[in-house]
Amino acid sequence: MTTKRILITGKNSYIGMSFEKWLAQWPDEYIVDTVDMIDGSCREKSFSGYDVVFHVAGIAHVSADPSKEDLYYKINRDLAIETAEKAKVDGVKQFIFMSSMIVYGKDEPAGSQKIITSETQPFPSDFYGRSKFEADLAIQKMAGDKFAVSIMRPPVIYGPGCKGNFPRLLNLAKKTFVFPNITNLRSMLYIDNFCEFLRIVINQTKIGIFFPQNKEYVSTKDVIVEYRKQAGKSTLLLPFPGFLVSLMSGIDVFNKAFGTKVYDKNMSLFGLSYNVVDFETGIKRMSV
Repeated sequence: MTTKRILITGKNSYIGMSFEKWLAQWPDEYIVDTVDMIDGSCREKSFSGYDVVFHVAGIAHVSADPSKEDLYYKINRDLAIETAEKAKVDGVKQFIFMSSMIVYGKDEPAGSQKIITSETQPFPSDFYGRSKFEADLAIQKMAGDKFAVSIMRPPVIYGPGCKGNFPRLLNLAKKTFVFPNITNLRSMLYIDNFCEFLRIVINQTKIGIFFPQNKEYVSTKDVIVEYRKQAGKSTLLLPFPGFLVSLMSGIDVFNKAFGTKVYDKNMSLFGLSYNVVDFETGIKRMSV
């Protein structure tokens, strides 16, 4: 098998570092380099000789401050497009862009369902989503016979050392033995499953838009219960009447916690076997 040379744009990113570590299992098959996108050194670096550029650099959804809007577009859209253009000019064979499930808009109110299918049209609801989607669209248009474009639109990615809402949820699980008995469903993606998916996409030079996810949909309460179970603790699930769910559904943070937002599972098969870690094992690894 020919050795693949891969450049990850976004030094010290959680996904980038995890992917580099994952590929280290096959040292004869992959040569991985990273480049910092913040200091501008990427503009001086030639991409020639790389088979793949994996662009993970970007600003995560951490602020709704209107004063940050220009920065989001500068990093999440303009820099991504510039990097893809450079990769194409320098003769890179495949460009992988980290888009997001966020391009399909915000969560539906708790008690209702948001099931994204192959017919669902993206409709970002804020400048984070729009900045990612505009880059997503522009990079798709660059695809050609000699420039394979692979767009990733994953749901929440989690794993040991991750940031964002998932570790906050686990921190809550450490502190409380009671939790609302609300059944919702979420598409999620364990980091090793995503890394294996990326590896297959690279090996097979797969092109298009991809929606990788775990085999299992997960309820928020399942995360709490399983995490506490791994620590040898039980959880008391309290009844939460439907009228209270409706009452609370006007609160965004409540909807993020208890709304249903999933990809149709048929969107995520691709004929590929990439789910190497199941839900229970993933939570166990985060409990250590």
